[in-house]
Amino acid sequence: MEAVAKTKYLKGSPQKARLVIDLVRGQNVAKALSILEFTNKRAAGPIAKCIRSAIANATYKAEQENIAIDPDDLWVKRCFVDMGPTKNRRRLRPAPQGRAYFERRHYCHITIELTSDAPEVEEFEGPSKEQKAKIEARKAKKAAEQKAFEDEKNAASKATADAGKAEAAEAEAAEAAEAKAEEAETAEAEAVEAPAEDTRVEENAEEAPEDAAADEAPAEEKAEEAPSEEKADEAPAEEAKADEAKEEEAAEETEDAPADEAADEEKQDKE
Repeated sequence: MEAVAKTKYLKGSPQKARLVIDLVRGQNVAKALSILEFTNKRAAGPIAKCIRSAIANATYKAEQENIAIDPDDLWVKRCFVDMGPTKNRRRLRPAPQGRAYFERRHYCHITIELTSDAPEVEEFEGPSKEQKAKIEARKAKKAAEQKAFEDEKNAASKATADAGKAEAAEAEAAEAAEAKAEEAETAEAEAVEAPAEDTRVEENAEEAPEDAAADEAPAEEKAEEAPSEEKADEAPAEEAKADEAKEEEAAEETEDAPADEAADEEKQDKE
């Protein structure tokens, strides 16, 4: 059981009406009406009115054909919006830069078809062979692109590493060359200074005999003065010895004097 309802010359562009009609396509009548009730679009009201008209047509047709149907079992089988006439009004609207636009009023036609037959549910059997082949080809292409990108990235990184190594080698070679040049300069400077040192050594050698002769003269004078000093040191020593001998003799005389006096006294007593 099918019923159709149409709404013609509805104000509004068909593009805006299609945004609303796509919400109820394939839905149950009750669900479609509830969706339209809470849709904040200008075309939602006329589309809901068209659906109710289609329900009334289906009920009337079922009564004429003596068929019992439940309005809640109806569902939207087809619905579409056609473009209506556009009236070119003789009015202009000001536009930027001194231009003028004609005012146009868009109209559209709505068609809704309801049916009481249960909708056929198509079982999803998965992608076909052609779709599988396309998917595999897409995956292979993506993998090849990814591999090419990684190869380019690795090649670029390797090139940068090689360039860095080459720069380091060049820097080391330059440093080695600079070191060799400095060593050569120092060797040349030492070679230039060596003859000057030889001349200084020869001059020192020539001056050495004169210095030796000058050193020998004071040594001889010191040697000549040494005996006189020794003699001067020996004279006081001899005088000291003589004084000691005299003191010893005087001590002996003093010791012998009391003994002689005692002997004289004994002789006198005897006499």
